[in-house]
Amino acid sequence: MSARTMPEDADPPRLAPPLAGAAAVTFDLDETLVAYRRSPGEVLSAAFDAVGVDPVFPVEAYADRFEEFNDRTDSMAELRAACFAALCEDRGRDPELGRSVARAFADERDHANVAWRPGARGLLDALDAHGTPYAVVTNGPPDAQAAKSRAVGVDDRAAEVVFAGHDAPAKPDPAAFEAGLSALGVVAGDSVHVGDSPESDAAGALAVGMEAVLVGDREPTPAGAVRVPSMAALLR
Repeated sequence: MSARTMPEDADPPRLAPPLAGAAAVTFDLDETLVAYRRSPGEVLSAAFDAVGVDPVFPVEAYADRFEEFNDRTDSMAELRAACFAALCEDRGRDPELGRSVARAFADERDHANVAWRPGARGLLDALDAHGTPYAVVTNGPPDAQAAKSRAVGVDDRAAEVVFAGHDAPAKPDPAAFEAGLSALGVVAGDSVHVGDSPESDAAGALAVGMEAVLVGDREPTPAGAVRVPSMAALLR
């Protein structure tokens, strides 16, 4: 039963530190609150098949170059086309092949086909029950990120969804976190950021003066960050 439908005499789940003492919380979106039902690797493989070529680059190369193109493009389609063209050119292939693969990828990908990460919805229910406000600070083009947040209702629940790289510079730039804090009306020292990336989430939040929770097993763990295996570990 969610916090929004909890009987008046039921006690809400208790928040674990550092969320227990936070005035507000900001969250990353991808792989923190939500995840695609079809992995990027599955969709990329289908895109290469659709174009009729053997894989030219691995999905890890796409992930590594994503942020490079985030600040210079206005949509996910533009970002992916530019990124795939560069990846092909780096490997001595025609950049136009990369753009063709990007179009096939777009045909395969449904940005609304996402699901809650384990424990994420329950954690937001608990924050609602405790009256702790929260915002989302996510890197990525607004068209794709908005579709994800709408699909699970995050945009209706969060005080703000900041599209970092567009509304503000991309994480880990301090301005990305400051945009979320401004929407919440709190200062960094009273707030916690929760995300899965050691660099853009944990290190970025710590640099601006927030506490940081790192979800999952991506290494390294920045000094001062609290690591948890899943969002459910932030309840007790």
